[in-house]
Amino acid sequence: MAKKLTENVSSLYIEASNNLRPKTARRRIVAYVESYDDVSFWSHLLSEYNTDKYYFQVMLPSKTSLAKGKKVAMMNELGQGLGQHMIACVDSDYDYLIQGMTATSKRIIHSPYVLHTYAYAIENYQCYAESLHGVCVQSTLNDRAMIDFAAFFGLYSRIIYPLFVWNIWFYRKHILSVFSMQDFCRVVRLDPISVQHPEDALEQLRVRVEKKIHWLSRRYPAAIDELERMKDEFAGLGVSPENTYMYIQGHHLKEQVVLKLLTPVCVRLRRERELEIRNLACHAQQYRNELTAYHHSLQSVESVLRKNTNYEDAPTYKMIQRDVERLLKLL
Repeated sequence: MAKKLTENVSSLYIEASNNLRPKTARRRIVAYVESYDDVSFWSHLLSEYNTDKYYFQVMLPSKTSLAKGKKVAMMNELGQGLGQHMIACVDSDYDYLIQGMTATSKRIIHSPYVLHTYAYAIENYQCYAESLHGVCVQSTLNDRAMIDFAAFFGLYSRIIYPLFVWNIWFYRKHILSVFSMQDFCRVVRLDPISVQHPEDALEQLRVRVEKKIHWLSRRYPAAIDELERMKDEFAGLGVSPENTYMYIQGHHLKEQVVLKLLTPVCVRLRRERELEIRNLACHAQQYRNELTAYHHSLQSVESVLRKNTNYEDAPTYKMIQRDVERLLKLL
């Protein structure tokens, strides 16, 4: 009886051990990405589609060098090898919006084996407005909603939208010396924000944007009719005056817009919690102990933002999911 019990236990142990190993019988689909920062985003998205028949493995594009980037992911070692077992996953940048006016843009929007973010980059997803309250909560452990982030970035987007259309027009015309992306980013940055009056920063932004639009309109009056047609085209691509922030340069959005707002908000929320601890403490030692425990539990807002994955409700994210589902039908 004891021998039989031991054999059963051993059998169960071996079975459990085997289950810990990767399912090597499944077909592997290699997904090449641009850089280290992209691995987590695409792994999070593609892992939802793993089955007992196939699985996605997210990798950097080169096995022979440290070369990274969109061109490497799409062209270098892959060559013409993209297909059922090898795909590329890249940031859209402006390539989605210029709609096939360069070779890279054509490949991104036409190849079923190239998945792209639709939004400018993965940083735009990390900055998804509806998720930013949660970012503040994780960073401060204070759940008070101080600002309606969706409303703020809806208004921010409406202010910058006309100038954004101008910027895409210049990229489509390859006239980058007049109004480059860097020029656009300098205009649409946010000045230091008062938590009590965030509308002041938006008003300063509006003045800068209107001044630049006036200058461009005087210099390129013939472009105005084409800009209006582009707005209709953008609507069909999912770009609207309310969500423009998702399509501007991701690094700029994070550093010069979102963190300009989140940083003072989180400072204020932490001070509120610290004041609460001081008011509730029965004596000085309890105050010091509780304050130390609170500080040890905090995370920087930059760190939380980098790890933010609460963007799955974003319309652009759902567009990527539809592309993955179309891809799987080709396997």
